[in-house]
Amino acid sequence: MGEVKLLASWSSPFSRRVEMALKIKGIDYEYIEQDLSNKSPLLLQSNPVHKKVPVLIHNGKPIAESLVILEYIDETWETNPIFPKDPYEKAMARFWAKFIDEQCNHAVWQITCSKDKEKEKAVEESIGHLKTLENELKDKKFFGGETIGVVDIVANIIGFWLEALQEALRIELLTRERFPILSKWIDEYVSCNIVKENLPPRDKLVAAFRAILNAPA
Repeated sequence: MGEVKLLASWSSPFSRRVEMALKIKGIDYEYIEQDLSNKSPLLLQSNPVHKKVPVLIHNGKPIAESLVILEYIDETWETNPIFPKDPYEKAMARFWAKFIDEQCNHAVWQITCSKDKEKEKAVEESIGHLKTLENELKDKKFFGGETIGVVDIVANIIGFWLEALQEALRIELLTRERFPILSKWIDEYVSCNIVKENLPPRDKLVAAFRAILNAPA
């Protein structure tokens, strides 16, 4: 199916989503690490609008934004699908993936740049969104059912990055007492070989978060 390259960053959960999808599909690709403090000409040329990772380059054609890339991968390589085939279920998977990015992730990152009452509000919003996800997961092993699907891939931020961010911030959002169902999902998720292969070193990630949080405004 041609040459595949991935412009990515080791600490980016969005980059790791794409790597996970490529590995689930069994696609050979060239990984090209990007220094986001000194963006390469290839990255700027491949994603001139947002100038961010990840970028998938397939046969010389770049595709940006992780959710767009995941759908492109699933449509281009049909083996080991990550999206449901049923149109309704596929629409629901898109909905929850978008909810994670636009609601959950946004609220959590608001905590990092807020103070006092605004921070308290961001914490409350984050807990509310996580509770919504817990109610959606219910008694399923994964959001995709018995196997990892696109919503699980997108939820990698909740499955791993959130814990590191909580440690860096010295706050508790997702605890076993508060979210027993999500906590069980995390245990299952990070135990999967395909997931473990695509997680950055935890200590290194915590240190990176602390450096960001302590950086001058």
